[in-house]
Amino acid sequence: MPTSDAEGKDWSLARYERHLPDTVTDVGPGEGTYARLFRPVHRGAWWTAIEAHKPYVAKYKLKSTKTRARYDEIHVQDAREAPDHLFHRDLVVFGDVLEHMPREDAVELLHRAEAAGAWHLLVSVPIVESPQGAVGGNEYERHVHQWQPDDMDAVLAELGGGVETMRGRTLGVWWWDRRG
Repeated sequence: MPTSDAEGKDWSLARYERHLPDTVTDVGPGEGTYARLFRPVHRGAWWTAIEAHKPYVAKYKLKSTKTRARYDEIHVQDAREAPDHLFHRDLVVFGDVLEHMPREDAVELLHRAEAAGAWHLLVSVPIVESPQGAVGGNEYERHVHQWQPDDMDAVLAELGGGVETMRGRTLGVWWWDRRG
């Protein structure tokens, strides 16, 4: 679904406040949960969205001219096909999106973000069985891979750097830092 469980959001916000990134790419923002939560903390940050399902842009007012837009720049495309420069950011958010693609695609996407120069990665995925089909005709909402916390730990360890982890009842959240 284009929404996100509240679990781990306070934990994520605390890390965001600690680092205050100036550039952020939000992969699969859906209704814009992370921009809505983080932007008020650091209004000068430049936010980019990569959203695969074009109807969400208008439905969730991701780019509005009446009020301050949630995103300064929106790319309507599958993140797996996005140019690498969109991942060269202080922070790349993969919030409840990696379960919507095959594991190997998700791993490749994380490696691409690191190789492109991302300083921090925020990853949130369900860590309990959470089957889900298409939602509202959006096939990108289908859950394709069920992540295990230890598996995500290992994937992020491959990138080097340092990782902080929060494991909740339903979600696991990871903050990866290039500097360790």
